[in-house]
Amino acid sequence: MGCGVTKSTQLQLKPCNRGNISVPAATAMRAALLIQRWYRQYVARLEMRRRCTWNIFQSIEYSGQQDHIKLYNFFGYLMDHFSSANSQRNLVSHMFGDSDLFLDMEWERHVCYKEIEVPDIYTGPHLFFPLTISNVTELVDAFKNKQKLHARYVLQLLGKTWTLLRLMPNISHVCTCKHKEITICGDLHGHLEDLLLIFYKNGFPSAETPYVFNGDFVDRGKESIEILLVLFAFLLLYPHDVHLNRGNHEDHIVNLRYGFTKEVLGKYQVHGKMILKLLQKIFSWLPLATVIDQKVLILHGGISDKTDLNVIAKLERHRFVSALRPLKRRGASARQKDAALEPDGDDELSAGRRRVQSLTHGTPLRFRPEFPRHSVHSESGRTGRSVEQELRERRRLAGLSLSSDSDPAQVLETDADEWKQIVDVLWSDPMSQNGCVPNEVRGGGCYWGPDVSQEVLDRHKLQMLIRSHECKQEGYEFCHNGRVLTIFSASNYYDVGSNRGAYIRLGPDLIPHFKQFQSSRSTRELTLRQSVGRTELSALQALRMQLFTHKSALIHEFQEYDPQCTGVISVKHWAAAVEKVLRLGLPWRVLRSQLVTSSTQDGQGTLDYHHWVNQLSVIQPSTEIANTSLLETLYKHHSNLESIFRMIDTDHSGLISFEEFRQTWKLLSSHLQMDISDKAISDLAESIDFNKDGSIDINEFMEAFRLVEHSRAETEAPPSPE
Repeated sequence: MGCGVTKSTQLQLKPCNRGNISVPAATAMRAALLIQRWYRQYVARLEMRRRCTWNIFQSIEYSGQQDHIKLYNFFGYLMDHFSSANSQRNLVSHMFGDSDLFLDMEWERHVCYKEIEVPDIYTGPHLFFPLTISNVTELVDAFKNKQKLHARYVLQLLGKTWTLLRLMPNISHVCTCKHKEITICGDLHGHLEDLLLIFYKNGFPSAETPYVFNGDFVDRGKESIEILLVLFAFLLLYPHDVHLNRGNHEDHIVNLRYGFTKEVLGKYQVHGKMILKLLQKIFSWLPLATVIDQKVLILHGGISDKTDLNVIAKLERHRFVSALRPLKRRGASARQKDAALEPDGDDELSAGRRRVQSLTHGTPLRFRPEFPRHSVHSESGRTGRSVEQELRERRRLAGLSLSSDSDPAQVLETDADEWKQIVDVLWSDPMSQNGCVPNEVRGGGCYWGPDVSQEVLDRHKLQMLIRSHECKQEGYEFCHNGRVLTIFSASNYYDVGSNRGAYIRLGPDLIPHFKQFQSSRSTRELTLRQSVGRTELSALQALRMQLFTHKSALIHEFQEYDPQCTGVISVKHWAAAVEKVLRLGLPWRVLRSQLVTSSTQDGQGTLDYHHWVNQLSVIQPSTEIANTSLLETLYKHHSNLESIFRMIDTDHSGLISFEEFRQTWKLLSSHLQMDISDKAISDLAESIDFNKDGSIDINEFMEAFRLVEHSRAETEAPPSPE
């Protein structure tokens, strides 16, 4: 009765007490040390596997970026070195022509969102301008419930965002008031779930909760357009308290490869082309950096030994629509032609305008006394002025130059320098060694060392640089003696469980406080071993795809180490050959146990490379292609082909003609310096014209030849790393 201990409980406790008494202290200590040593070794093995998995994902990602930049540079070479009569140059000129880009003054006439009717059956959110907080939260809730915003509201929201961005300086200045913290977010990459989780934990943007979003809002994830619309809505609602920096993925050429273009066209089939054109202009007007309390610099990629914030503050950022290639120099006649097209000779958007604000000299721009809380369009209606008159007045009050007497020759001389400044800001990465070298891993920007960080920050009287651009396993990482901080806010970036996301809260003391998160519930329920094993499996699958697409090159390289044609090489030579072909910088001998099965090894440190290559099996396409060289080229350059297709498809219809298809392959073969016959290309085109209408559906074509690994049950499983 009561709370006493029963007899049965006493009987159960007696053996335990005798056991405790009988174990000497020395024996117990040795057992504890053995358990501790085993556990440390176990965790160390898991950490080694996790880092190796991370290196695989990152190496493949950077290799893809390098391929894309090489392809775009090749197009630039065609434009610069071939005559206008050359068919390839004409095609590239057609792909990158800006004849259909409307003038800044006439966006309403070209967008025509007022003529788009919202049907009665539409059940999504409705927007009313000027926006209210309830309107924006309704939009957020709608996206959370997988609803889509109507194209009319999308275009209207984008138009007002563009109008507002044109008022903003290249470098935004933010002040931390007493007891007020600023939240800084890194890359989101279309992960709406991560953005919503940040808002849940930290609160919506407001005057009391200001935010800086540090670029790369789009691509890779499936909800990029929703992220943009949410951020732009809050920007219109709180223009003083929401700050958006441009990232390297806010670039319409990069979007062709990494999914954003495809996403917009898939969600808005009718008005997708106009949405993309307007976003192209919006991306070019996004600010390049943010400075907090004149002490903390926030930008997307990084800096170089040539970085000059005074130059960045003054350049005309909207002229650099894509940062992948420097501006094409224009002569005086072209400038005069542009001036003739403008409705007003003293228009603030004419060529040659320069910002007058300097970061280190003079007073920084401050918008709070003059800046409207809502859009310029709504304000101009109340004052009786036109939108363009309102824009000119706001720019005058903000301290932006309205004169047009800049020397064209001087402007042209600065184009290359300004382009280099922007590329470094958007694409660069830090390194542990001193110095500044070209970033050959990504193909753009530079690697800069601790000495460059110290020199640039000290020269501009700054304490710290906060950047994004690189995925980090914990969501953030310090380097360069604590003066450079990387923040990344897209969790599960490479795969579920691959990394945490994080954001920073920065108060008046300018000491960063980190908040980590992981948006997927399934990852929170996994043990450390399960999480590492899951991401490792995904990374190895991606690596096998890379190996398969280089089959011919691998066999050729293996044969270099096998002059007697025995079909067998050593593991050392296998690792050297694989690295020479793929150039991913991975520890291949460590990965051997995961990539080479026991059936291909003889136990004497050699392997049958023909058998190993045959094990890199993927599901072949349903389409029969006799030309194996063409098929392998298609596999190997799958992403490049899709980029070219989408560039050629200038009307964004999703269809290309046989002739465009042929020219696509001719462009790719020129880029790869290989010969593909017209007959092989024609046979391929006819074989994939499923409905025989003389045109090719891009999405169906790319899906038909997407590499898919066989089920693990169909192949011999590699030995467990445990």
